[in-house]
Amino acid sequence: MKKVYYLSLLLFSAFSYGQQMDADLEEDIATVEEKVIEWRRDFHEHPELSNREFETAEKIAKHLKNLGFEVETEIAKTGVVALLKGDHPGKVVALRADIDALPVTERNDLPFKSEVTTEFLGSQTGVMHACGHDTHTAILMGAAEVLAQNKDKIHGTIKFIFQPAEEGPPPGEEGGAKLMIKEGVLKSPDVDAIFGLHINSETPVGTIRYKPEGTMAAVERFVINVKGKQTHGSQPWSGTDPILISAKIIDGLQTIISRDSKLIDAAAVITVGKITSGVRFNIIPESAEMIGTVRTLEPKMREKILSRMKEMVPKLAEAYGGEATIEIQNNTAVTYNDVALTNQMLPSLQKVAGEDHVELVKATTGGEDFSYFQEEVPGLYFFLGGQPLDSEEPAPHHTPDFFIDESGLILGVKAMTQLALDYLDPPQ
Repeated sequence: MKKVYYLSLLLFSAFSYGQQMDADLEEDIATVEEKVIEWRRDFHEHPELSNREFETAEKIAKHLKNLGFEVETEIAKTGVVALLKGDHPGKVVALRADIDALPVTERNDLPFKSEVTTEFLGSQTGVMHACGHDTHTAILMGAAEVLAQNKDKIHGTIKFIFQPAEEGPPPGEEGGAKLMIKEGVLKSPDVDAIFGLHINSETPVGTIRYKPEGTMAAVERFVINVKGKQTHGSQPWSGTDPILISAKIIDGLQTIISRDSKLIDAAAVITVGKITSGVRFNIIPESAEMIGTVRTLEPKMREKILSRMKEMVPKLAEAYGGEATIEIQNNTAVTYNDVALTNQMLPSLQKVAGEDHVELVKATTGGEDFSYFQEEVPGLYFFLGGQPLDSEEPAPHHTPDFFIDESGLILGVKAMTQLALDYLDPPQ
């Protein structure tokens, strides 16, 4: 039945929209490509971490004010929101880009390579746009400029949301999409639908990928504290080794995925990304701390995995003579593409990329706090090709060698522009 529903919506949409982009609009988009690349390089060279995107926000706001938009700043600390009212009445659509960078030291040899360094959680590190948020910001700035030149084609209002802290706010702070929603970003005027994109280093340039329903995972962050008993490294029988207990816990957590989770229904991942313990080679320390993430795509599976983790961790520690506590914090919900909206807007994506270059894909275990916007209003989140043309094995996101081919950015501008126009003015 679900397949029939998808097909009927798809057929309806295909007959509703033209298959060619407006020639004047395409010409306007072509004129901003050089600017988009220039903006992207500037943001890449001057990255800023979550909730600290002060200069980034200032540059965005200046551009939007120069376009004549109604602009609000300091939304969710460093966010920028702007309104463009079309020449005709209608609905309200939001376009969103994330603007923050990561604590990663860049290894690429680029003329606009990031040389920024900072202290992050007590460690010295570089700062880098290692996930492509610099491209997202530049793309949306480009779309804003094109749409400002085409107010006569806009039947309604477009809200541009430049969101900070998608990677998560610093400990002890609020931030990201949750805080933007809390501060009313989807209100005044009320948003009817929202669109967002993510560039991808492993997707060919010129390609758009999408999936109805769950497309990215719910994300949890967990912290496990293990307590043992300190002793000399030469006589472990005199103490309780928290490092050994940590190893047993890590091993045990993986059995929740491999033995307790029905992976034929949906993917799930538990990863320990950091473990800290000890000060010297010949001392068994008193404690250890582990920090990691859980990724799930199905609500019941998520509930079961988190429950098993809470149950298993203290019992494993007890079995080896120690103690352990676990705290789990939700970072994002499932990035859920509204089925009706996705099928309605699919022809718009095909219009800008070509039918052969718009691909239906499976869900990923990456996470996105765009999901919180989608819990409030129907949303569509899709992936944009940015794979370097000469690279068969491109570096993954969040790594020092992450690199994006800038020739892919113009398709992002086309897609965001066309989605906004078509949503607000669906042909009868």
